[in-house]
Amino acid sequence: MPLPNPTGGDPAARPQLHAGPRVELELLLPPGGAAPFDLAAAVCSHGLFMMAPNRWDPAARALVRPLRLASDRSVSLLARVSAHPARPGTALLVAVEGAGVLSSLDQDYILEQVRRMLRLSEEDGAAVAEFQAMHAAAREAGFGRIFRSPTLFEDMVKCILLCNCQWARTLSMATALCELQLELRRSSSIEDFQSRTPPIREPERKHRKRQCVRVKLETRFAEDKLEGLTLPSGTSNDSTQSETNEDLSSLHSAASGTGSKCDSLPSFNTSELSLNNVPGLEDCIGDFPTPEELANLDEDLLAKRCSLGYRAKRIVMLARGIVEGKVSLQKLEETCKISVPAAEELSTIESTYERLNIELSAISGFGPFTRANVLMCMGFNHTIPADTETIRHLKQIHKRPSTVSSVHKELDKIYGKYSPFQFLAYWYILFRCSIVYVLGYNMFLRCICHRHCLFLV
Repeated sequence: MPLPNPTGGDPAARPQLHAGPRVELELLLPPGGAAPFDLAAAVCSHGLFMMAPNRWDPAARALVRPLRLASDRSVSLLARVSAHPARPGTALLVAVEGAGVLSSLDQDYILEQVRRMLRLSEEDGAAVAEFQAMHAAAREAGFGRIFRSPTLFEDMVKCILLCNCQWARTLSMATALCELQLELRRSSSIEDFQSRTPPIREPERKHRKRQCVRVKLETRFAEDKLEGLTLPSGTSNDSTQSETNEDLSSLHSAASGTGSKCDSLPSFNTSELSLNNVPGLEDCIGDFPTPEELANLDEDLLAKRCSLGYRAKRIVMLARGIVEGKVSLQKLEETCKISVPAAEELSTIESTYERLNIELSAISGFGPFTRANVLMCMGFNHTIPADTETIRHLKQIHKRPSTVSSVHKELDKIYGKYSPFQFLAYWYILFRCSIVYVLGYNMFLRCICHRHCLFLV
């Protein structure tokens, strides 16, 4: 099913970034035998594209977000990624705002970040071509690239934010982290930031609501015969936190139902998406924080400031591990490159996956679901991250009753024929089934489906 174009309207009315110094970079698309590259399909393929600081401009069909410079990683510039007007189908245009000149090192690094987000390497192209050769409907829809972040660290933190909460809160936590980054950048020191940040007291009613949610989740697990499952714990002081996501049927109902429930969902308007009248990053939401920016923060302050709860400790410990050299993101990504997309090399893929899975398990707070999502972001498509949403999917779409103990066996029966791209085949079905409705431009922006927030573009 081809993806319809929701833009409509007069092209002259499309919002534009504020006029100012800018550098325009050309990013060549990899040649290949797969379906033509579609920027909208590549971006709007996973809920990560909705998490700050990403902004998708549906009218102009452009991705807008800050990107780091290689020469100074503390500096971010606003970048706008769109189809190249003079070379459609063969190149992208990356317009970098706020810079009259960029060194070749900075240009290469910005383009590399865009390549990572859109999975534009030769290996990615080969995987897309092979998967689409197996899956005709995915090829017709231009589906095969799953959006991710410009850095592995951002992916890892966002995978933590996906756990054990509703999608609306996941979005708000990502936004709060980017707002925090802007505050940190403007502060002269961490101490100055901490002294100017008042403690945030959560209303008591929120605690009562969380208790109700926890009881509801435990009941759901009992219904699915999960009482025998050993749930991964976080840090030693957080052993009662569940790694598995909570039941998100209420959010799904809010998106698909009628009445005022939809009004409670986050609102996204054209000015937010287009960043109109924004001269640069100073007035933007901020970039996603780096490990260096988070490592020295007090975890309790971070939890309160960004409403992260127990996740704050996991994020700070991850950042400190990276800064101290205990966790090497470069080593993880270099190990990942050993894997190949060809089906006949599945044993190589699986052995590399297991090696990385073991390394990630040594990081505090990275349970099976988080690790599976991180590894998916790293390029492994043969394993499907499974949680209660996966069980719901099997029951509702495939009419297969399932529990955590049997979910992977059921998934293999349905999607095993697409090896080593089981996740892509599974995600394509969710991509189709997650679309509740599209009622004009404004409703399109507000149409949040289930947990992974897939949009029709």
